[in-house]
Amino acid sequence: MNLKIGILIAVSLLLFACSKTIVEPATTTSETETTDNENEGAIDYRLLFVGNSLTYYNDLPKLVKEVAKSRDLSIATEMLAKGNYALIDHWADGQVQSLIRSKQYDFVIVQQGPSSLAESYRVLLEGGEKFDDLCKANDAQLAYFMVWPSRQYYHTFDGVIRNYTAAAAAHDAILCPVGQVWKRHFDATNDFSYYGRDGFHPAIKGSQVAARVIVDSLFP
Repeated sequence: MNLKIGILIAVSLLLFACSKTIVEPATTTSETETTDNENEGAIDYRLLFVGNSLTYYNDLPKLVKEVAKSRDLSIATEMLAKGNYALIDHWADGQVQSLIRSKQYDFVIVQQGPSSLAESYRVLLEGGEKFDDLCKANDAQLAYFMVWPSRQYYHTFDGVIRNYTAAAAAHDAILCPVGQVWKRHFDATNDFSYYGRDGFHPAIKGSQVAARVIVDSLFP
């Protein structure tokens, strides 16, 4: 083989290998636990988020960390979020118990679906009680991340607000009234841009509002 041709082939193979590495997709957060505990000096608070796609869309924990940083708070976040999961689904998996028992977290922020119906409210209470007992035994404060209904079921919004508020009160937990803030905005402006394209998951604007409400609620 001609030496010049051999060199060209070798260089081409090397470039191809590098290009494969560059475009290799990153791990998604939609079904996996993600951590954000990089070494940034002293950490003021550690937060564990437990929920479903309403938490992992737009990486809400990361947005919460950014809002906290703008207020001179250094926080570390960890997320356990899986699509369509309720609190009792996380409990059945068993992973969240190990995380809370590690005593690493100051706050455990939980959410499930809208929970406006009697049965889903029962599940919210049942799961919340388990989480609350475990948090209290491990020096963590439970917080409820109040979500919202889809636009299709907008008429259930008051039920979502009522049930999340009642669940937080029942367990002496912090209430992060994101859904209530969303509805107040919608009713005042008729601007529904907090919703994403599917009319349920949050647009980045909606997640940013959620992050501010959560920080306001945890660190008044």
